[in-house]
Amino acid sequence: MTADATLPAATLPPRGWISRLRGRGLPWISMIILGLVAIAAIFGESIAPHDPNGLNLGVAFRPPLWAAKGEWTYPLGTDNLGRDIFSRIITGARVSLVSALYAIAFAGSIGGLVGMISGYFGGIVDAIIMRLVDIQMSIPALALALVIAAVFGADFDTVVIVIIVTYWTWYARIVRGEILSLKERDYVALAKVAGCGTFTIFFRHLLPNIMNTLLVLSTLQVGQVIIFEASLSFLGLGIQAPDVSWGLMLADARGYLTNAWWAITMPGIAIMVTCLSANMIGDWLRDTFDPKRRQL
Repeated sequence: MTADATLPAATLPPRGWISRLRGRGLPWISMIILGLVAIAAIFGESIAPHDPNGLNLGVAFRPPLWAAKGEWTYPLGTDNLGRDIFSRIITGARVSLVSALYAIAFAGSIGGLVGMISGYFGGIVDAIIMRLVDIQMSIPALALALVIAAVFGADFDTVVIVIIVTYWTWYARIVRGEILSLKERDYVALAKVAGCGTFTIFFRHLLPNIMNTLLVLSTLQVGQVIIFEASLSFLGLGIQAPDVSWGLMLADARGYLTNAWWAITMPGIAIMVTCLSANMIGDWLRDTFDPKRRQL
């Protein structure tokens, strides 16, 4: 019997990433909330108790069920046109989640690849790419949205284009910094000596080592993208009626804040809770995968 076998089970160090995840306290509440948002985004109108665009002026400004004259039929109340706020929040989750997925998929892919190219080749290539990144980051996102909306019109495509153009630079800068360090490692030098091409070095040796960074950054950006999309829709530069989004709900209800506070408060709470949950999961992933924060 070895010396390690005689130690109590509690003193043995956790092994593997599964053990680390168990020991860091999964943010269950945040995961449940994002899971519910994902279910609402996938099924949308199928699980909404009412038609999100169904007009019924007879029940306009119906308060939430816990307020006076509230009822279970409209648990979060109705807006100025008698539309069920709960059903509209469920339906609007699709726009928020799809916008976040576009930011992760397209902005992350473009920015990650550009950052890898910039950091790996360096020199004039790095200088040109980083100056383009600096120029892009100096342009206010709302000003860019105004220009794109004027050219292509205000709709979901405008939101997607602005999100991709705005957020790819974040990935590019962070990935470049990681690659500048990784390309000096011995395994990259050995891969070059072995005759591996640039493509092989990128996707077999460098990409797996920055996946943790990309995962954490993508999760942290979910909340930012949701708020950004809501801001564009609120200003009339994003989603347009009859489509439903949380930002558009805020814009529709801003004129009735004094006599129907729930019409603007409920979608605002949905945005806040979703963004907070995404940020908490991102912080947990960062603490889990960052070797400087890891405590075994």
